[in-house]
Amino acid sequence: MALKKVVRRIGVFSCGKILAALYAAFGLLAGAMFSIFSLFGAVLGAGAEGFPSPILGMFFGVGAILILPVMYGIMGFIGGALTALIYNGVAGIAGGLEIDFD
Repeated sequence: MALKKVVRRIGVFSCGKILAALYAAFGLLAGAMFSIFSLFGAVLGAGAEGFPSPILGMFFGVGAILILPVMYGIMGFIGGALTALIYNGVAGIAGGLEIDFD
């Protein structure tokens, strides 16, 4: 027997916090990948003539690990809060989202 519930409202701050945490985790993953590719490119280009110092690649890599999670987290919070606000407005007109639970 399935139990049906209707989601009529989503907490704006709650949704923002959850999506901020999720997006920050994605940002950490993206920053780590960017860091690896940046350092790999610095190592490959270190011997090339006219190539800037490999230290520059290291700063891009470390910066990506620090900056991307923060930027992704902020954007996740803003996006989550806006999504919850829009959902609450639409759910007031359309009646909400029906979910079945067992």
